[in-house]
Amino acid sequence: MADKISPMPITSSATKKLRVDKRKTLINKKVKTQALKAIKQFRVKPEEKKLAEVFSSIDRAAKRKIFHAKKADRLKSRLSKLVAKKPVVKK
Repeated sequence: MADKISPMPITSSATKKLRVDKRKTLINKKVKTQALKAIKQFRVKPEEKKLAEVFSSIDRAAKRKIFHAKKADRLKSRLSKLVAKKPVVKK
């Protein structure tokens, strides 16, 4: 499938905006990927030491409006519950 073809900008300011948008899209994609990767790794092996690192990446994404603020809060709450759960040791 072909990439989205956007119309050519007419004014010089629209051309500049297109350049800025492309750059910001790449940066935002990197931040989002980094946050999702950290979340996925934490879910596999939840450790209290890694919690601050994961929270930081989630907050960074929320600050840039990549994640909605309430979504970030929800993610952090669910991840902290994973640490709070203690495995049952059978004797």
